[in-house]
Amino acid sequence: MIRYELVYNNRFGYTITEQPVYNDGQFIYGQLYRPQRAGQVPLVIFSHELTYTHETGIEYAKELASLGVAVYIFDYRGGSVRSRSDGATTDMSVMTEVADLEAVLQTAQSWDFVDAGRIILLGASQGGVVASIVASRHVDALHAMILMYPALLINDDIHRMFKSLDKVPDRMRYLGWIPVGKRYVADMWDFDVYRDMGRFDKPVLLLHGDKDGAVPLSYSERAAEVYPKGRLHVIKGGRHLFPTRSSLNEALGQIIEFLAEQGIVPKQ
Repeated sequence: MIRYELVYNNRFGYTITEQPVYNDGQFIYGQLYRPQRAGQVPLVIFSHELTYTHETGIEYAKELASLGVAVYIFDYRGGSVRSRSDGATTDMSVMTEVADLEAVLQTAQSWDFVDAGRIILLGASQGGVVASIVASRHVDALHAMILMYPALLINDDIHRMFKSLDKVPDRMRYLGWIPVGKRYVADMWDFDVYRDMGRFDKPVLLLHGDKDGAVPLSYSERAAEVYPKGRLHVIKGGRHLFPTRSSLNEALGQIIEFLAEQGIVPKQ
């Protein structure tokens, strides 16, 4: 069933509708925040964190939609035990999520209200890794990218956990609590997340807190050097997920400023 809601504030009103996407015959649950304005509009696609869902993108979607930008937030297949999409966490890997995001991107390009020349990826944690891989493969399809506390340490983590792929069980609890299958490790075992980053020569904003206990700041510092047009903003006192109102507001402010520089939203 399609849920429809019209929201007004002192900027743009916007609708929220459930908008499914399909990949490999499976259902991907998503919500589209669409501003009420004439003509084609820019689109931001939000790529969520491991074990989380589209819900972590809601605050970003509300703010950006009110500025006239369409936002699509969705659940990765198997991306969380709370996912509303098909698939189990034990079948999920970074590469299955790459395939999901590619399916979302391809579908979004066909929406008649979207300005296909102004599509931006917004990736968080593992979703940031996924976004970075998709961006390197689809440079011409994207206008820019934003990465928040990207989990670029995944390859290092799995090599700390296991000496060889032969030692990886068919099922395990990644980081001690997240149920995943062997594919989660196998798909990233020989993958260098930095190798192809430089192919994406469009503007990139990286946001990372200096108190992130899950992903050290150094991973984003390195990424900012690899991207030809990369820029890193460090949020003082910021932790993973930007859980405080102040860190979230600072992140939103930086995102809006970045999008204004790209001509996506009006300068504030």
